Amino acid sequence: MEKNKGRSFVTIMIITVITALFLRVTVNELIKGNIAQNEANALSALKLISAALENYAKDNQGIFPANLSILTQTNPVYLNKDYIEESPIKGYSYSCSRLDSSGYNCSAIPVKCKTTGKIVYNISTGGLFVSENCKEEE
Repeated sequence: MEKNKGRSFVTIMIITVITALFLRVTVNELIKGNIAQNEANALSALKLISAALENYAKDNQGIFPANLSILTQTNPVYLNKDYIEESPIKGYSYSCSRLDSSGYNCSAIPVKCKTTGKIVYNISTGGLFVSENCKEEE
């Protein structure tokens, strides 16, 4: 009888370890998928912001707007929402360090590096796009 109790305990421990490993792999894959989707959303949002800013300037003698909210208030609208005002969106915070009549420099930065995204995206006047890996302290 004592022999069977020992085998039952070992069996339970093996099942527990296998289940824990399976859960770890599954959760890790879910996180990777979520990060990839957040990064794709951030990239497309920045490209959308840049296209809206460039189109606005083209329609206004090369003068860029003072803020993104102007792009949502025109008729027709250049941008469906103010990404900076509604930030963070899907794990990324949006900002424009420079947005004046002569140009812009906008960024999408992960809310939590390596958890909501691994890449910082920057786009500037003319659609110049740059990306870099985020740093833990960001």
